[in-house]
Amino acid sequence: MSNSIIVTKNLRKTFITKAKGKKQSVEAVKGINLEIGKGEIFGFLGPNGAGKSTTQKMLATLLLPSAGEARVNGYDLSTQQQDIRRCIGYVSQSGGTDSLSTGLENLVLQAQLYGLDGVTAAKRAEEFIDRFQMTSFAERRALSYSGGQRRRLDLALGMIHHPDVLLLDEPTVGLDPQSRAYLWREIRHLRDEGITVLLTTHYLDEADKLCDTVAIIDNGEIVAAGTPSQLKDDIGADSLVFGFASEQTAQQAQALLVDRAPAENTQVEDHLLRLRLSRGEQALPALLRLLDTQHLPVLSISLAKPSLDDVFLKHTGRSLREDQAHG
Repeated sequence: MSNSIIVTKNLRKTFITKAKGKKQSVEAVKGINLEIGKGEIFGFLGPNGAGKSTTQKMLATLLLPSAGEARVNGYDLSTQQQDIRRCIGYVSQSGGTDSLSTGLENLVLQAQLYGLDGVTAAKRAEEFIDRFQMTSFAERRALSYSGGQRRRLDLALGMIHHPDVLLLDEPTVGLDPQSRAYLWREIRHLRDEGITVLLTTHYLDEADKLCDTVAIIDNGEIVAAGTPSQLKDDIGADSLVFGFASEQTAQQAQALLVDRAPAENTQVEDHLLRLRLSRGEQALPALLRLLDTQHLPVLSISLAKPSLDDVFLKHTGRSLREDQAHG
C-alpha cells in the first residue's frame, strides 16, 4: 500500500507480572501486522483485554514494543519517537483534561505545549471552540461538563496542533446517543480533511457504520481484517435465532439441529439458540417442521444477514455480544 501512513510488522508487547512472588510474562500483543492508509478511519474491534489499547499505546509512543517494527507517518517507532509525537494526536479513554481549568484554558495550554506562542495558541483555541460547538460552556471549569461536552473537549485537545494521525481509545464509551452521533459526524469530518483516524472500540455498530477498515483482534492477535462489507460477505451465511421457553429446550433444539440439519456454529445463550446457515430464508420452514415433530415449540424467530458479531464468532468460536454481557 503506497499511501500507508501506519505500517507495523510483527509488533509485540509482553508484560512481566508478579504472582505469589514469581515473575510471569503475559504476551498482550502477539505479532500485529498492519497497513493503514492515509485519510481512512481504521477500527480495532474486540473485547476488553484483547490488545487493542496496548497496540494503540505503542503506536502513540506511550509503551515500548517488546519486538517488531512500526512506522507512523514515515517515522520509525524505535528511533524517531519525538517526530511521531509531533504528528499524532492521542485521546485516551479517560481523556486528558484538567478538571479545575476551563475548556478554553485547557486548549490554550495544550497548544502552547506543542510550541505555539500565546497569541497563536489563543486563536487556535477559539478555532476549536467554534468547530466543536463549545462556545456555551468553554468558559466553565471542565469538572462541570457532561460526558458529551468533556468528550468534545478531549477531541479538540487531540486535534489542537493539527496532527496527521488521530488515535482514539474507545471514543464513545458512556455517551448518550445524541453525543455519540455528534462524535461520529466529527470523526467523519476529520477523515474528509485527510486525517487518518485509528480508533479502538468494542461496539459492533460503531465499527460497522463508522470505520472504513476494521481489524478484529482477540487475545493479542488479529483474526480478521478488511472493510465491514468484505468481512460480512466472507461469512456467506445468515444468522438465525430461535427463542424457546427455557435454556433446556434451547439445548435440546441445538442437539437436534446439529445432528439433522446443515447448521453451523450453533450457540445457546439463555433461552435463545443462535445458528449460522446458508440461505436461511429457504431453510427456515424445514427447520420449523423438524422442531415441531420433536415437540420443541419455537416462541420467537429472527433472521438476519451476517454481522460483524458473526465474523467474530466465526474466527473465535464465541459471540462478542456475549463477551460484553458477561464482562
